[in-house]
Amino acid sequence: MKITSVETIPVDRYLFVQVNTDEGITGVGESGAWGYLEASAGAVESFARYLVGQDPLRIEHHWQYCYRYSHFRGSAIMGALSAIDIALWDIAGKHFGVPSYQLLGGKCRDKARVYYHVFGETRDEIIRGCKEAKETGFTAVGHLSPFLDESPDVPYFKTHADKMTEAIEAVGAYREAVGNDVDLCIEIHRRLTPAEAIVLGRGIEEFHPFFYEDPTLPDNFDAMAQIADKIHIPIATGERLLTIHEFEMLLARGAVQYVRPDVCLCGGITGAKKIAAIAEAHYVNVVPHNPLGPISTAACLQIAACIPNFAIQEYPKGELEPPKSEIINKPLKIEKGFLIIPDAPGIGMELTPDAKERYPFIPRKVQSRLHIDGSVIDQ
Repeated sequence: MKITSVETIPVDRYLFVQVNTDEGITGVGESGAWGYLEASAGAVESFARYLVGQDPLRIEHHWQYCYRYSHFRGSAIMGALSAIDIALWDIAGKHFGVPSYQLLGGKCRDKARVYYHVFGETRDEIIRGCKEAKETGFTAVGHLSPFLDESPDVPYFKTHADKMTEAIEAVGAYREAVGNDVDLCIEIHRRLTPAEAIVLGRGIEEFHPFFYEDPTLPDNFDAMAQIADKIHIPIATGERLLTIHEFEMLLARGAVQYVRPDVCLCGGITGAKKIAAIAEAHYVNVVPHNPLGPISTAACLQIAACIPNFAIQEYPKGELEPPKSEIINKPLKIEKGFLIIPDAPGIGMELTPDAKERYPFIPRKVQSRLHIDGSVIDQ
């Protein structure tokens, strides 16, 4: 079997990659470099010049060859490599007639617990979303910001006391709304300094969040370790990290209690499986990052199926609604807050032939939120 072509398929706000073979088997993957998908598509085209004519089953070799052939990398490059890797695992599963996870050691579980996205521009909207998620059968809610989903068009200002007090009260209100029947995955989106993150982390300890996600920027592992050392709730981070080496450095510092590899960014199924093994050695569980399209969810589920230290899966809103539901052949089945592990060959999901035409690509707007003084803030 040989690879005959590698295609980029931009759809709506997503970038999919399809790898075709001379035996008629195709594989599909997705890039997680969501802010730089056009650049990631260019990287796919570069890798394609090597991949055409190769045996698609030599997955690890192709991963190493593409990753190590040049000197410069980043999210656009790793998103491209991840998409290709997922597509190759899809091909391998179809070739052998088994789910991709079967080639990675087989199932550790039959279903994967998920947390549901809750959004809102007001506290009441978020509380209502938490209650609705509970009523629907979810046992965890995430993307749950104590700072609300404020518009980046609005200049920001709050005193420290106001910022901390409102955020702590918000988490308390979320807990009161759902009781202890629903876990709260608190999402900070990297918007705090380490000093602020420590104050807020201590302030919400009494509400027992499942995890405290990305309390500060992830670039300095020592800063994250400083926060972890001074609070008593678990930190979850890793969605912006690209390599096994970065995760190892984070874990070695005791800076994370739940790792969050993005299967579409950290090197695909190959990279995510290795990250999970490193985390397992530190008694740390895995929460795959997944704010993307349905191919990402399908790829994440292959990892959730085959690793022993899986904790919970991010489940983005809209998976069962257009456009997501209309660009794939068959959505994953969800029951009472759990995704059922599929038994179809490969990753168990295909793009519809007309996905690109029905939902043309929407480039992302370059936009950062500003402080009231005119400087850039993180949100």
